[in-house]
Amino acid sequence: MKNYIVQKGDTLYGISRQFGIPVETIKRENNLTSNTISVGQELIIPTNQITTIYTVQKGDTLYQIAKQYNTTVEELIELNKLKTINLFLGQQLKVPREGSEEESYTTYIVKGGDSLYSIASKYGTTVETIKEVNGLSSNLLSIGQILKIPTQNVSINYKEYEVKAGDSLYSIAQLFNTTVDAIMKNNNLHTTILSVGQILKIPTEDFSIITGKECFGEGYIEPKYEIYTVKKGDNLYDIARRYNTSVISLMDLNNLTSTNLQIGQVLKVREL
Repeated sequence: MKNYIVQKGDTLYGISRQFGIPVETIKRENNLTSNTISVGQELIIPTNQITTIYTVQKGDTLYQIAKQYNTTVEELIELNKLKTINLFLGQQLKVPREGSEEESYTTYIVKGGDSLYSIASKYGTTVETIKEVNGLSSNLLSIGQILKIPTQNVSINYKEYEVKAGDSLYSIAQLFNTTVDAIMKNNNLHTTILSVGQILKIPTEDFSIITGKECFGEGYIEPKYEIYTVKKGDNLYDIARRYNTSVISLMDLNNLTSTNLQIGQVLKVREL
């Protein structure tokens, strides 16, 4: 937190842009009921708003999410740079999280070979969260650089799966190396009955799913991988089991968007 004295010509919008936080956040912190401010007025400015990630569920609206996280629709729109109030299933939104900065962050000194991805994985957070907290505009790091790292996991990541004929929660759980209970909980299911075409969110701890292609830091060396060529009758589950890995790891390692394979397809299976 820091204090700011309102200057001539200031507006809440201009101050919000100056400090990179939503207008509604400033109003809430200062118990303001309107956007009117006066010269010389002292405002409390939260210098690092603590956020977490919320994944949109079926039937969600911005109003319901705002109410759940004790915020406003306007703040959610501003925080996420939304152009519309319409949401889609699986969409990830930043939402305010209560707590103090001192309690929520630790420091990390960048070492040779570090990347934002490896640091995020080590601390159970995401690349984008580290970038946001530290005001980084790129993924490049330098040795000796000091980073603030969130000490709490801020998001749960998912891979979407479309139910096919013959699928069951048990077979899907085996396919993705998870449990029936985890799938039911993350999809708000009250029964194990599935329908063809139904979209399920499968929990995963692989943060590359939502951060995409990574730009690595100084000293990074591209790893080498063991290669497998797909044969007739192969499926990802059998290949994952053979190489002591998971279906999700194979899909992410090879940038696969479905579990379908082709004979002769070349897959990375594990790092050498």
